[in-house]
Amino acid sequence: MAHALSDDQVSKELKKMVAFIRQEALEKAREISIKADEEFAIEKSKLVRTETLAIDAQYERKFKQAELSQQIARSNVTNKTRLKVLAARQQLLDDIFDQARGKLAEISKDEAGYEEILKNLVLECVYALDERRISVRVREKDVEVSKRAVEKAKGEYKGELEVEIEEWNWLPAESHGGIYMISGSGKISINNTLEERLKLLESEALPAVRASVFGQNPNRKFYD
Repeated sequence: MAHALSDDQVSKELKKMVAFIRQEALEKAREISIKADEEFAIEKSKLVRTETLAIDAQYERKFKQAELSQQIARSNVTNKTRLKVLAARQQLLDDIFDQARGKLAEISKDEAGYEEILKNLVLECVYALDERRISVRVREKDVEVSKRAVEKAKGEYKGELEVEIEEWNWLPAESHGGIYMISGSGKISINNTLEERLKLLESEALPAVRASVFGQNPNRKFYD
């Protein structure tokens, strides 16, 4: 038969139970604290890593932007310099042809030489038109030298050739000379004035003039 516990025994048992419960609570609190510390360390590490990656990405982005801005600025400076060089070169070429244009007026002052030039211009147009009957426009002051040039051209041309100088339709007096030829049908014409010849020379001789003045372009692989 079990004996009833005395008050002292009950008190001891209660103390044991309280001590056990306290110990369990302390261990549980320690476990919770350790787990919380671990979770905090993990979250802190994640946060630090995330922020580090964000900072690195931001730095990389800013670095690329700065590098791109530098490339753009360098390209702009290069292009501006290149455009200035090209503009200066073009101005020099324009000056060369302007000087040539200014000397056109001197050509007709040498009457014998000018007569030869007119003859050759007439023959060039005649062969190009391939017609036996044509008309020619000249400056009014060139009418006599033009008539002589036409006769010489007719003498050199192989075949019959009828040339009429339009003495009612002159080239502008301020022009530098040359001829303007019209076919017999009036449907085809050739502008062989000195001004027009210089324009053709500008386009055809420009590459050679450019190479003569500035040298060959090492980056150019093909030539006309």
